[in-house]
Amino acid sequence: MDSAINIDFPFAFDRRGRTALTDDDDHVRDMIEQLLFTRPGERVNRPDFGSGLLQMVFAPNSPEIAAALQFTLQAALQRYLGDVINVGSLEVTSDDATLQVDLSYTVLATGDVRTASIRGSAT
Repeated sequence: MDSAINIDFPFAFDRRGRTALTDDDDHVRDMIEQLLFTRPGERVNRPDFGSGLLQMVFAPNSPEIAAALQFTLQAALQRYLGDVINVGSLEVTSDDATLQVDLSYTVLATGDVRTASIRGSAT
């Protein structure tokens, strides 16, 4: 990335009382989290933005649901962050009441490979 100012997510203040900033790697991770945890329809000017992940945490869990969610997440990541990251692997698994999302991606600006793991449970 260039010398853009990256505001930390979630919004916070630093020790000096100013808006907290973050580095490029953390900013990319923040963008991924925002996409995954935003419900479609939640943003007024971008009603199709989001992934539907939060709805699935409380839905009946099954391998079929995990497979459908994996497809949905892959499409959302490509559509909204395809100019920032390249998804290397994305795996969504379900085990009892737990939904696990494992993501490996390359930051296009630097070529760095990163991973993210998100685990949600309805209990």
